Parts: sequence; structure tokens; C-alpha cells
Amino acid sequence: MKHLQGAKGFEFIREPESFNKYTDKEFLQYCPGATMYMPAIKDFTEKILNRDMADLTTIVMCFEDACPEDRVPEAEENVIGMLDRLHQAVENGEIDYDDIPLIFCRVRSIDQFIHFSSMLNADRVKMLAGFNFPKFNSKNGAEYLLQLKLLNETYEEVLYGMPILEDERVAFKESRMDELRAIRSICNRYKDLILQIRVGATDFSSCFGVRRGVDYSIYDILPVREILSDILNVFARGNSYVVSGPVWEYFRASKRMMFEELPRMDVEDMLWRRNHIFNDEVDGLIREVILDKANGFVGRTVIHPTHVRFVNALQAVTEEAYNDALQILAAEDGVVKSESNNKMNEIRPHTRWAQKVVMRGRAYGVIRNEKSYIDLFKAGAQEQ
Repeated sequence: MKHLQGAKGFEFIREPESFNKYTDKEFLQYCPGATMYMPAIKDFTEKILNRDMADLTTIVMCFEDACPEDRVPEAEENVIGMLDRLHQAVENGEIDYDDIPLIFCRVRSIDQFIHFSSMLNADRVKMLAGFNFPKFNSKNGAEYLLQLKLLNETYEEVLYGMPILEDERVAFKESRMDELRAIRSICNRYKDLILQIRVGATDFSSCFGVRRGVDYSIYDILPVREILSDILNVFARGNSYVVSGPVWEYFRASKRMMFEELPRMDVEDMLWRRNHIFNDEVDGLIREVILDKANGFVGRTVIHPTHVRFVNALQAVTEEAYNDALQILAAEDGVVKSESNNKMNEIRPHTRWAQKVVMRGRAYGVIRNEKSYIDLFKAGAQEQ
């Protein structure tokens, strides 16, 4: 897969790199980007084979929230059928392996995970990138990751886990830090199997009976902001894990987004002045992704295909930031003036930032400047 393939005609300073589940994990963990949840009861095989979702590089077939409990057996059979059909298509030359998105399954429970695992075989495992573990906590985490380890050993394959932190033990202040430390201890024992840490802001919000409106970001909801801050503190420190941002719940499935009428502008400046760029739903998403990046999240969960283009485009790195990062990583110590002559680059404090910027630049590309995001949005829309 390769990000932003639909942005025909857009000139990157550096093109995004290709990846698949066998790509080196140190790079791959930055690659999922806009990760779209899909109900496991629906068959998306033909959309993949027809390349109808060219910009969607990571999908999660959901056995949990998006699937009624009494339809889980049907959903399992559907996913198995998808994996079989995709494997057959690769073998027959209908599609290249690298054109198949990273496919994860969001399991419902440890028991359902074990049951679904028993339905796999070597061919099916090759089509799978891994599993998402909902409401991952100190009580169930070791079981999930042990079962994942057994699958990797059984098939001598690569299957990653993405724990989702979203339950009350993490939400409530009196238990949060002990719980996060316990979860980190479990994850550290299986670190080579963990691609990303994911967060469930909707579940966190429900603990306090709140829901962010379309004009607010998740960072405006004080109890949830504290939770996300603590998760980043525990898991993102030292770039230990890549942490992905939470889902944005609003969408407007307009067929015509007026891209041709958009002026060249600084996206952040427009949003902070509360000037409309697209509409309330998309502007809110963009505003929140910008805050994600500022706080250290990489990519995010999405629930609607119209979100994919914006999330992935905003992961691209400006040429100035990329050059700063390269300069920092090339130096041994001290302080140097940036190539753009507008800031100091202090080597030790900025090294981890630079490492993340370079990885994002490899995964999502390097663009000219902040105004280029609008051009990238428009280029991505041309294929819609």
C-alpha cells in the first residue's frame, strides 16, 4: 500500500513510501494512518479487488460494536470468506499483494478471539495484518497478547496487535495511573507484537455522560483531555509506542465538496479564526487532527470514507519541518540555526520529535508548506 495514491497530479517534495505488513515495524507503526472500522457482517472483497478504496490503506473488520452479538458467527464466516477470496486473487494475479490494505479484526472478547483464531490457516493469516483488542486492560491484556503470540508462532507469520484503551479503569482518576502502568508492563513484554496503542474517546466520554459537539474538539472535553494526556504520558514517552488518535463522530457525505473553489490558504490560520473551509463536520475533523499532531498522536480511527483523505493528507510533513528533522538527526550535539533561518534546532531536546517527523515524511510524503495541504485535499478529491 501507499498513502495518498488518489492525489493525482500533486507534486510531493518527497513521495510517500510503499508498505505492507512485512515492512520493518519501526516504520510500519507510523503507517496505518486513517484506520477505518467496518462492520464484519459486510463483504468488502469486491471493493478491495476493484480498488474502489485506493486511499484506504488500513481497515478493521469489527466483531464488536459494529456487529450484533447474535450475528457474530455470520460475521466470522464473512471475514473468513473475504480472506480466502483475497488470497485466491493474489495467487491468480488479479491483484498485487501490495494493493491489499492492512486488514485487522477487532475481536469481541478473548473467547471470541480464540474461536476466530481456530478458523484461520496459513493462507488466511497471510492476508491479515493483525487484531484490535477492545477495552484492553490489566485483567485481559496478557490473555490477548499471549494468544496473539501463539498465532505468530503457530504460523511463523507476522500478526500485530493494537490494544484499545477505553474502559473505566483508565477513565477514572483514582485508578488511572496504576492501570496505565500495569497495561504498559503487559505491553512491554510483547512489545514486538504491538503496532500501535489506540484510544476510545467515545467510550471515555460516556463515562462522564458527555459528548463533544461538532464545534468542539475532544481536547475541549476536560475529563477526556486529561485521560488522553495521561495515556500519551505513559505510552508516548521516549517514542516508546505510536499512539493513534480517537474517532471523529461527525460526517457530511456530500458528493460535491466545492474543492475547485478553495483558495490557497494556511489551513491552521483559517480554522483558528473559525473561518469555514468546507463545512462544520469536516472543519471539526481537520481542527482535531491538527491538535492530534501537536500532542503527539499519529493517525486516527475513522468511521466514514470521507474522513480518510483529510486525516492522511494532514499527516504529510512540510519541507521546512522535514529539513529541520534531518538537520537535527545529522548533528551530534549542541544548537544549530535552522536552514530556514527562523528558529533554533536544539539537538538533544528535539531528537525524538525529529525521528517522528522523518517517519511521517516517509509514510505520508513531504509537501512544500502549510498552504499545500489545501492542494493535497483538492488533488485527492479529483478521483472521488
